[in-house]
Amino acid sequence: MHISADEMRQSQGRKRVTLPLAPSLEQRRLQLYVVLLLADALAIIGGFGAASWLYLGNFSEPASVLHSQVMVPIYWTIALSLQVYTLRALRRPNFARGRSALSLLGAESVLLFVGFATKSTDDFSRVSAILGLAFSLALLLWVRALVRPLIQARCGEVAVNTLLIDDGGTSLRIPHAFHIDAREHHLAPDLGDPHMMDRLGLYMLNMDRVLVTCPPDRRTSWALVFKSANVSGEIVDPEVRKLGVIGARRERDYGALIVASGPLGLRARAVKRALDITLAGGAVLALAPLLVAVALLIKVEDHGPIFFVQKRTGRGNRFFPIFKFRSMRVEKLDASGNRSASKDDDRITRIGRIIRRTSIDELPQLFNVLRGEMSIVGPRPHAIGSLAGDKLFWEVDHRYWLRHSLKPGLTGLAQVRGFRGATDTEDDLADRLQADLEYLDGWTIWRDLKIIINTARVLVHDRAF
Repeated sequence: MHISADEMRQSQGRKRVTLPLAPSLEQRRLQLYVVLLLADALAIIGGFGAASWLYLGNFSEPASVLHSQVMVPIYWTIALSLQVYTLRALRRPNFARGRSALSLLGAESVLLFVGFATKSTDDFSRVSAILGLAFSLALLLWVRALVRPLIQARCGEVAVNTLLIDDGGTSLRIPHAFHIDAREHHLAPDLGDPHMMDRLGLYMLNMDRVLVTCPPDRRTSWALVFKSANVSGEIVDPEVRKLGVIGARRERDYGALIVASGPLGLRARAVKRALDITLAGGAVLALAPLLVAVALLIKVEDHGPIFFVQKRTGRGNRFFPIFKFRSMRVEKLDASGNRSASKDDDRITRIGRIIRRTSIDELPQLFNVLRGEMSIVGPRPHAIGSLAGDKLFWEVDHRYWLRHSLKPGLTGLAQVRGFRGATDTEDDLADRLQADLEYLDGWTIWRDLKIIINTARVLVHDRAF
């Protein structure tokens, strides 16, 4: 069947494109990888040559030439393992530059180790080697900047060809993708028509990724089309976003969408727990005089209990008793947390106002950390009856429950960003909830340490009352 040029053209409000004539970016990417391999080698050889010329007066001094010649294959090996020559590197210049620098330093480390083991380092000029490493690094970074326009000219902004077929499903637009309407182009996943399958294959020619948005009853047919077309095919499903799907599982008798796997693996939990015990245990010992002094002041003021114990929701949506220094009058304690503390709250005692202002009232939660109910860093646990405006927290946004996939913390990302104090409006909760959800996405020990350091700057704040 003949396909006219007009039929294959479509407008996206930008320029008109001819889908079957889309160039193979896979071939262009391979060409660029070869160019980068050779350019990196020249940068290393040129760097050591320049250092040799500058320090020894000879561009091709034998020891420097040998150094660079041995360095190149080692650099290539490390660079390949660090994804220097990958799609990700083409799309993210900073990633490529960083990994190139690491590869060069790694290659030099290997050479130093070999030289030390074989006692051959005396044959090389140390000054020339250091200068060569510095010049090579500078040339590598310069080469990456130099070829960036070539990458964009050959492969575009995203370096992949993406095709989105609209077959009557959810409306969707993807930046830098080819968009076609299946009805306008008379396309259908007709598995009984070889001519239609040929046409679909023509549209998908040279595409790195093909998506289709279609009604549920056509998904099986489109799936078979993709499987037979030798393409990376995807079927858009609104439920995936709604359910927060992170993968799929296929078993002999059933298939399932994976919507949760826990935010931390065993190793990460062990590291986080070790940090909690170390910091909490050290803090209890160091702050013991302060803890005792505050306890005595609270007892002397009104002879009431030292600690305020309240039920909070912790990890896995399970209740636990949270400890705080009591800062309110005994007869006005709010165990359910229905009323948030305010600036001129008449329930707060004199010592209570001081310890709340300085966050000292939270220090007994170090014992919650040692008991394993809390962590140093994590989403702050809220009282069950806490309100944002006139709604309970989980009534404002059901995503609130996602906070409980980790242990609650003494401090968190929301706190260091200043989202503390009373939640008078729903927006007050929205800001801190967004910060908590951001914290759950991709935990690292370094971010915990950064939050702990930044917490010191917000211990005294105008939202603490």
